[in-house]
Amino acid sequence: MTLRVFYVAVVLAALGSCSSTPDGPPRAQDDICAIFAERPTWRNAAQKAALRWNTPVELKMAIIWRESSFRAAVRPPRRYALGIVPLGRPSSALGYAQAIDGTWDWYQDETGQSSADRTEFADAVDFVGWYVAKTERVNSVGRYDAFNHYLAYHEGHAGHRRGGWQQKSWLKRAASQVAEQTARYRGQLSRCPV
Repeated sequence: MTLRVFYVAVVLAALGSCSSTPDGPPRAQDDICAIFAERPTWRNAAQKAALRWNTPVELKMAIIWRESSFRAAVRPPRRYALGIVPLGRPSSALGYAQAIDGTWDWYQDETGQSSADRTEFADAVDFVGWYVAKTERVNSVGRYDAFNHYLAYHEGHAGHRRGGWQQKSWLKRAASQVAEQTARYRGQLSRCPV
């Protein structure tokens, strides 16, 4: 009997270690130094994307913070008719960057990253860097204009140009949150230990 209890304890310990994967969201999401201390590979990926796309680390991190709260496999919630009949999800958004299928395919085609995965942080932060760089070129949004970058990220380049977001107070609030988080992260980055 004690040998069986021992085996059960070993199996439960192994399963417990699997459930606390490093893929869960970081604990202190408002502190970029704490995020990078907890996830050093994220710092490397964010810096690599910053160099590749000439885009600010803090902006990419703030967009991911807003889109997924740093959760790898998050999707929009399912919709239901009458509270019980499943209607599916409002979009195909998935992963850290909440990239939709078509935009993710565009990124993969344009960058040659055919094996990129929306649930992998390095791929997601590179995607956000690519999108921000494209927004800077296509929509003439300044590199550090977090408010308008988020609007273009959410609405698409054409949607941002059309300006329909101006009637969406909830979206303007979200863009303001991204701008505030970007500024917070920017201020923190200078004090992060190397």
